[in-house]
Amino acid sequence: MDVIINVVSTCVVEVGKFVSKCIYPKIENVVHFSSKIENLRKEMEKLTKFRDEIKEKVEGAEGEGYKPKPDVIKWIEDVLELEKEWETMKESIAEAKALTYKCCPKCSLRSEVSTQAQNIRDQLCRLKEVGENLGSNLVIENYRMKKVEHIPGPSIEGQPAATRNLNELLRLLEDDKVCIIGVWGPGGVGKTTLVKNLNNQLLANVPSSKLSFGVVIWVTVPKPPIDVRKIQEQIASRLNLKVDKEGNVERNASKICERLEKEASFLLILDDVWEAIDLDDVGVPQPEYPARSKVIITSRVGGVCKQMRTDVEMKVHTLDEDESWLLFAKNVGDIVNLEQIHPLAKEIARVCDGLPLAITVIGKSMRGKTKVELWQDALNSLSKAEPHDKDVEKKVYKVIKWSFDSLESQDIELSSEQRRKHVNKKRGDIRSCFLYCSLYPEAIPTDDLIHCWWGEGILGDHDMYEEAYNRGITMIERLKDACLLLEYHGMVVFPQQVVDCVKMHDVVRDVARWIASTFGDEHTSVFQAGSHIKISASVKRISFISNEIECLPDCFTKCPKTTSLLLQGNKPPEKIPHEFFLEFPALRVLNLSRTGIRELPSSINSLHQLRALILRRCFKLKELPPVANLHNLQVLDCYRTLLHCLPQGMDNLTNLRLLNMPVSDMKSINKGFFLKCPRIEMLNMPHSCLGSFDEISSLHNLTYLCIRVDSSSCLNRDYTWTWMTRLKGFIIEVGETPIDVPYNKSIRAINVDQCEIFSNGELSGMLQFASDLNLYDCMGLRKLIAYNTFNGLKLLKIYCCSCSFGPVEGGSGKFDALPNLEYLDLYSVDNLKSVSDFGQYLGLRFSKLRHLVISQCASLTCLFNNGGTCSVPEHLEEIIVENCHQLVELFVQCSSSDQTTLVNSEIPRVLKLDLDKVPQLGTLGEPQSIWEHLEELTVTNCDGLRKLPLSVQTSENIKIIKGNSAWWSQLEWDDENFKSNLEHCYKEW
Repeated sequence: MDVIINVVSTCVVEVGKFVSKCIYPKIENVVHFSSKIENLRKEMEKLTKFRDEIKEKVEGAEGEGYKPKPDVIKWIEDVLELEKEWETMKESIAEAKALTYKCCPKCSLRSEVSTQAQNIRDQLCRLKEVGENLGSNLVIENYRMKKVEHIPGPSIEGQPAATRNLNELLRLLEDDKVCIIGVWGPGGVGKTTLVKNLNNQLLANVPSSKLSFGVVIWVTVPKPPIDVRKIQEQIASRLNLKVDKEGNVERNASKICERLEKEASFLLILDDVWEAIDLDDVGVPQPEYPARSKVIITSRVGGVCKQMRTDVEMKVHTLDEDESWLLFAKNVGDIVNLEQIHPLAKEIARVCDGLPLAITVIGKSMRGKTKVELWQDALNSLSKAEPHDKDVEKKVYKVIKWSFDSLESQDIELSSEQRRKHVNKKRGDIRSCFLYCSLYPEAIPTDDLIHCWWGEGILGDHDMYEEAYNRGITMIERLKDACLLLEYHGMVVFPQQVVDCVKMHDVVRDVARWIASTFGDEHTSVFQAGSHIKISASVKRISFISNEIECLPDCFTKCPKTTSLLLQGNKPPEKIPHEFFLEFPALRVLNLSRTGIRELPSSINSLHQLRALILRRCFKLKELPPVANLHNLQVLDCYRTLLHCLPQGMDNLTNLRLLNMPVSDMKSINKGFFLKCPRIEMLNMPHSCLGSFDEISSLHNLTYLCIRVDSSSCLNRDYTWTWMTRLKGFIIEVGETPIDVPYNKSIRAINVDQCEIFSNGELSGMLQFASDLNLYDCMGLRKLIAYNTFNGLKLLKIYCCSCSFGPVEGGSGKFDALPNLEYLDLYSVDNLKSVSDFGQYLGLRFSKLRHLVISQCASLTCLFNNGGTCSVPEHLEEIIVENCHQLVELFVQCSSSDQTTLVNSEIPRVLKLDLDKVPQLGTLGEPQSIWEHLEELTVTNCDGLRKLPLSVQTSENIKIIKGNSAWWSQLEWDDENFKSNLEHCYKEW
């Protein structure tokens, strides 16, 4: 019986436990129902707030062109689903709360709701944990362009009329019924300025979702005839889309259309449209109602807007008198408030008739002029300008003509003593310089312009090229100061060369051409659009720049007065008619640059007055005809042609000042050639080989030289190099090297091939004048510089060196041969183990070294030995290391017995570090204070570098860190917060 009782008791107890376990949670859910639901509500509110914060960060990053990570998108979607489930459950919660005092059987609803709430809580905890683990790394690298790019231009802040126009444009962009907007008005009224400010306003922050375009595209439309390809190229460039520049227009249009249709919306701004453009031809989808995408065009002609079927035409009007005065006063400055000047300034502002361009030009020209007489003269000049009708554009001509008239003669700026010295020598005609600029349609290369001015004789009578060039720069700066020339910020880039340029405002160019036409035959010029050539016999200057001229006619009108013929930028013509140049007996300037010509006709030899012959980048030109009759030629520029020999008759060019002929495979120059060109100043013939410097040294006017000489011609140690003191710039190649030094008038570089043959100091005299030394395939490096101290050398580049950098017999020398060395570049130096060894071998202290570049050095194991005789240079700012596979450490500490502690003043402040293909490097090294000022770090293909110094991790100076995403994600950090703090600096490379 006892056994039975024990068994039954045990069963009862177990059943009781099981029942309690099942019932208790339900009882708890019923008893604590309200408190649990309230806690869950608070947790859901926190999660929603957290979700909103993440979403705001992601949307902000998307505005910069970044893409949210897939797991971030999924997390946001999961939170939204949970919020929906919570909202659905709220009715059941309310019903369950209403049963508080009802019968107990109804409590089953509370239990059921509590179970659902527990399920939501479990999901909430999981999502909260996932969200927190996302950290700040929410997006991936920029996968497309920014939505809006900043467009430089003047601000309209403080200009009520312009601000009203801007607000009206913003309103039209929000109107779903408006697809295409036309902004029109006279030249110089501020149309371009208005839409630039609109673009930048969209970039800044417009508080309206309707103004959040997927991409805003700015296109400056080329002048007629419209070139659809050039418009397509600008759009494609903005969209990071590759199109064939020479390919089929329709195919390019298809690509652009397909790409734009992927955008939720776009805004296309077409600035300065002169003729109607078919958007379908370009590849722009026609915006349709309801208009999420928009097109804005600006034009001087209202009819163009109508032809492009604009929905709204907004005319930009000139300023009223009050606003004109505010803008004028802003440009002049506080002197407008002076008692005697104020009424004159008011009247001049009124004469400008509200045109912003005219107000700005006149205002800036009067800035700083405090004498009343200057203001009275300005007003009087404006009043006497040739009258025009009431058309605003002609009033623009009137006021800008006054700026032209106010360009004073240089002579009045000279003292009486200077005027006596310069009697019968004009200092240059700045007005003619200004008018000449109107011959160019767009960007104007500075050197090209000055050479033409000099050839025309409008820079004055200068015996020296350098004087004329300096005068040309002065003229350009004066025209820029007068707002008649502008900086060209785009910069024209050609292979291996960036060309400095200026430009003219469109309206100013129109005015200049109008002025030129009013001076009669002396200044009459012809500017032709299109390929059909038509001119008159009395024309003074002819400009067909970039006109796509297919061929020049055999029978050309006789032009006895023409002094300039500008044909550059016309690639189609390959041949010039045989007698073509016989029609231009007075020609002084001929520019055929960037044309497709293969040869020049012999009739060019008849141009007895020719001063400048410019043939830059004629890539098909292989030979020149005889030029013996071009006695007055001063500039012969054949940069980047295929010429392989000098033309016949070069000996007769005794007035030649500039010879630019850096052509490949140039045959040896005949002995005595340079003796017959005694006035030459600029000689750029890097591929031409001289037998000796004897003739060059006799050119007393020479200031710039680029030439190659035989190594054998430099073996005379006793040769006197004092003639080099006359040179302000030079590139001298000793032997034949593959080293390419960009053309630069101020550089003083020497390139040497196989320097071991100069082991007795034969080049020491020449090196005394150099700032840059480039060595190729060198073995006798130490002996080359062992005989002197070269204070002028600041740059040393070594290419392909097999020297042994072991201990030097007799020590490394008592003096530093290169005490002012700032830039060291070592490429393929095979036996180099460290830069310290290199310094000890040559006896260099690196006391002023700032830039260090090392690449392809297979034996390099470290850069410097700290504490040794050649420690880290204290002024080092930039380190670049590439393809050094054995490099283990940047800086190696010497053994404790001879280690020297660096004081703070000796520790360099490295600003830039670039490492590429250095797989063995595991650390950046000590002392960490070296990296405290680091601003830019680039690491690629350096798998061993897994941790950055603490001084970098905690740096407030670092601005950019580049590297691949795998390297960045695997970096080890002393604190994860350090990574978060630097996340904004990282860019995938």
